[in-house]
Amino acid sequence: MSTSAVSRFAPALVGAVVLVGAWQAYVSVSHIKPQILPSPWRVATQGWSHRDVIGTNAVATLQVTLVGFAFSLIVAWTLAVAVDFSGWLRRALLPMFVTSQTIPIIVLAPMMITWFGFGLLPKVLLVALVTFFPLAIGLIEGFAATEREAGALLQSMGASRWKQFRYVRLPTALPRFFTALRIGVTYAVVGAIFAEYAGAENGLGIYMARQKQMFRTDLVLAAVVVTAVISILLFVATYAVERVVAPWARQERQKR
Repeated sequence: MSTSAVSRFAPALVGAVVLVGAWQAYVSVSHIKPQILPSPWRVATQGWSHRDVIGTNAVATLQVTLVGFAFSLIVAWTLAVAVDFSGWLRRALLPMFVTSQTIPIIVLAPMMITWFGFGLLPKVLLVALVTFFPLAIGLIEGFAATEREAGALLQSMGASRWKQFRYVRLPTALPRFFTALRIGVTYAVVGAIFAEYAGAENGLGIYMARQKQMFRTDLVLAAVVVTAVISILLFVATYAVERVVAPWARQERQKR
């Protein structure tokens, strides 16, 4: 690992070490019961002892996350491009996009389970609902951020509306899209956990709910750690995809 990478991640690692150390010190000094607040060491050891069960449930959660997020991406791209090409659709759909975010997920999740059962569909729909808005708005605002002079230049050269979109508007929108993608992918994991918590046959959400009922706070926190690791890995993966798809976005960030 390069020196620059170490210096970049060192503050986060130091902060994590301090937090875990303070947690361990508090548990040791206060003698609080493990059912209320287990020590980090107990969380780690018990999580490792139950790694097979936690891993199986983590795979189920990851499946819901990826399928739901992929569906959200398809819908967001389709509608954002349509909105960019049609002012009428922009006026018709943008208020609906905003309205979709006013629906309380805590109310909608149990209803989705009631309507569609305990299978994959209701969880996928909830993940898509949670992640759709930042993706769509990031794309729409990215398209709108295109410099008028660039579009006018292509238009003066006889470029069609589609070619203007392909060569100017789309590349301009990608940096904002990847910012929205990073927001959305973390929401996706949370949405999947919440959907499973409301009702599911397997997954980290239902696993945490069951362990909570048995007062196994250590296993609940172990599942939380796994959830955080999944979120971080997906978040980091967006940078790898961005480096391949839109390398100029990284260069723009470095100039700031």
